[in-house]
Amino acid sequence: MNEDIRIHSWPCSYYMDTSKQWVSGRLSLTPVAIKFTADKTGELLVNFHLSCISEIKKESSNLIFSSLTILEKNTKHWFSSLRPSRNVVFNILEHFWREQLLSSQGAGAEASALQSTKGKELTGLLTGSQKRLEDTAKVLHYQGEQFDNIMKGLNKIEGDMDVADRLLTELESPSWWPFSSKLWKAPLELKPKETATVSDSKNQEGIIIRIPVIITHRTDSNVKPGKLTLFASGLEISDCNSQVIHRFESKDVDDIRVHTPYEISVRQRFIGKPDTSYRLLSAKMPEAIPVLEMQFSKKIQFLEDALGFAGARKSPQVDMGTSIWQAATGLLGGVVQPSSPLGGKEGVDNDQVQLQKHEKISQEEAKELRQILKKLKGLALETEAELERQDEALDSITTSVDRATLNIDKQNRRIKKLT
Repeated sequence: MNEDIRIHSWPCSYYMDTSKQWVSGRLSLTPVAIKFTADKTGELLVNFHLSCISEIKKESSNLIFSSLTILEKNTKHWFSSLRPSRNVVFNILEHFWREQLLSSQGAGAEASALQSTKGKELTGLLTGSQKRLEDTAKVLHYQGEQFDNIMKGLNKIEGDMDVADRLLTELESPSWWPFSSKLWKAPLELKPKETATVSDSKNQEGIIIRIPVIITHRTDSNVKPGKLTLFASGLEISDCNSQVIHRFESKDVDDIRVHTPYEISVRQRFIGKPDTSYRLLSAKMPEAIPVLEMQFSKKIQFLEDALGFAGARKSPQVDMGTSIWQAATGLLGGVVQPSSPLGGKEGVDNDQVQLQKHEKISQEEAKELRQILKKLKGLALETEAELERQDEALDSITTSVDRATLNIDKQNRRIKKLT
C-alpha cells in the first residue's frame, strides 16, 4: 500500500510558534503521517508519523476557539478554523491514530517473539490465502442456500400450476361428461408449510469480517465512529454500542464506490424519495474491499484514486497464489527430506542450492505449513464441488423457469377461450 496516498485533507489554520502567527493551509492525513502545507508558499510546515503522536485533544481558550491540538513527542501543534468542523477532523484523526498504534504494537510484539524467517513469511502468506478462501466458501455456501430456496419455490409453483391445470380441464369439460366430477373429488396433496429458512439462516449466519469505521450519512458534518460488518447476505452498519444503524441486503445494494483504498460509499436507490447512502472511512478498509468485490462484483466501482489499488491487487493475484503454493511445497520437500534421492546426485545438489537460496525452516514451521496446506487443499476441493453443484442448480432453475413460462402462456390461452 502506498504510504503517500492522501486519505483526507481539510482547510484550516496552523499556529506557528516561532513567528507567533496563524498560517492558513491544508491539514492532510496519509495512512502513516499527518502533514500541513501552507497555502501561500506551498511549504510543508508539519510532517510527522502517526506513531509519534502522544495525544489528540479538542481545546479552546480566550484567544483560540474551537481548536484541535496534537501532541507529538514534546511538541504541541495547534490547528483551528477546521472545515467542515472540528469534530469531523478529530474523529477521523483519532481513528487512524488508534489503528496505527494497535498495528504497531501487534507488529512489535510479533517481531520480538518471532524471528523473520522464510518459514514465518510463508506461514503468513498461506494464512492470508486460507482466510480469503474461507471467506469465499462462506459466500458460496449462502448462495447455495439461496439456490435451494429458489428451487423449492419453483417446485411449489409447478404444484400450483398442476392444480390450475386440473381445474381448467374441469371447466373445459362439457356438463354431460360423466367423469368430470372426479377431478373435483380427487383429494389434493397437502404439502407442509415450508419454514422460513432464510430468516433462520440469517440468524445463524456467520460474520465474514468486522472493522471499525467512521460513518458519514448525507452531510459531511454528520460523522460518527461505528462498525462495518460483512455477512454473506449483505452488510450492516452499526454504532459503537453495536446498535444497528442500517442493514443492506445484497439485493438492496445498487452500487458501491471505492473512493480510495480507505473510503467507500454504499447506496440504495429509490424512486420518489431520497437514496439511502452511507460513506465509510476506515484504516482497515483494505481488508474489507476484497470481500466486497467478491460479493458485489457487478456493483462495485473503483474511482480514480482507487484504480491503482485495484490494479496492484488484481494483476499478480493468480501468479502470487501459484508461486506461494509452489514455494511452500517445494521448500517443505527440501527441508524435510533434503537428502532424498529424487533425481540422483543432481537432484540432491539442486535441493541443497534451494536450501542455501532460501533460509532453512524448522520442523515446527514445516509441520505448521503442512497443516495449512492440508486445510487449503480441503477448502479448494469443497469450493470447487460447491461451484459445480451451483452450476447444476442454475441449469435446473433455468429449465424450470422456461417450463413454467410455457405452462403459464398455455393456461392463459385456455382461460381466454373459456371467457
